Amino acid sequence: MREVMRLFVLTIVLLSSAMAGAAQPYPSKPLRFIVPFAPGGGNDIIARVIGQKLSERWGTQVVVDNRPGAGGNVAAEITAKAAPDGHTVFQFNIANVIAVGLYKKLSYDPVRDFSPVTQLASSPFLLVINPAVKAATTQEFMVLAKTQPGKLNYGSSGNGGSTHLAMELMKSMANINLVHVPYGGAGPALTDLISGQVQALFTTPLTAVPHVKSGRLRSLGVSSAKRIAMLPEMPTIAESGVPGYESSAWYGVVVPARTPRDIVMHINTELVRILRDKEMIERMSSQGVDLVGNSPEAFGQFIKSEIAKWVKIVKASGAIVD
Repeated sequence: MREVMRLFVLTIVLLSSAMAGAAQPYPSKPLRFIVPFAPGGGNDIIARVIGQKLSERWGTQVVVDNRPGAGGNVAAEITAKAAPDGHTVFQFNIANVIAVGLYKKLSYDPVRDFSPVTQLASSPFLLVINPAVKAATTQEFMVLAKTQPGKLNYGSSGNGGSTHLAMELMKSMANINLVHVPYGGAGPALTDLISGQVQALFTTPLTAVPHVKSGRLRSLGVSSAKRIAMLPEMPTIAESGVPGYESSAWYGVVVPARTPRDIVMHINTELVRILRDKEMIERMSSQGVDLVGNSPEAFGQFIKSEIAKWVKIVKASGAIVD
């Protein structure tokens, strides 16, 4: 009888320990927020704003981990291999769906290897040039490029990135010849554009407008289908000599596949609350960023539709990486 009672007590203790472990609050340690590009670009800025808000709400540290390289593929592979415990989140973005059409083989599957959480935001690009370039409009820039084929360089956040494809799409539609100079993120590309190492760049209003206002850069057009409230006087590229042109960046959050559903929903709930905060909406819209905040299912369907869309665009543009 004593042995039976001893085993009974031991079982209760073990079950209690297991239940205590299972009930451990989330997050239980610092959050790693992986960003696929270098500091200074639109991806990085949005991640740091969101990370700070999450840290304030949860009372735990959110570490932004910049992992640039291969158009977002390096960071995606790191995330796909991370523990599915909700403590590693990834800023999945348009570059990761473009990669499906650009690369012959990827080390990750953008649908199978991640669990969508929510789309954070979308933002058009601005076509900006160094002021030394003798062009005041998109049309003048096109004329200059056609009279000097292969003489003008353009920077991008990296091979296969959204700014790379945005320019390749414009090159194809406008029949111009520009030389691509890839960087490890929008920040370094912007620095070299300002210094005159490259002549043109597509980047987000979030990163470009301060330099346009200071006179260090000149903005020629916006990549969205319609003009944006932030820069109502800025014409679209479509209305400036490239009819039908449209390309925008978007950002979202995913976690490694097999992350428990309750953790996915916990992150989703907090992010959506942040994205629907009035002050946050005003802050981001004033910088040309439209906040989204949707369900994991809606974001998952959006990712699939974007893959289908960009595979066709990549093929039509003729852009390749390997």
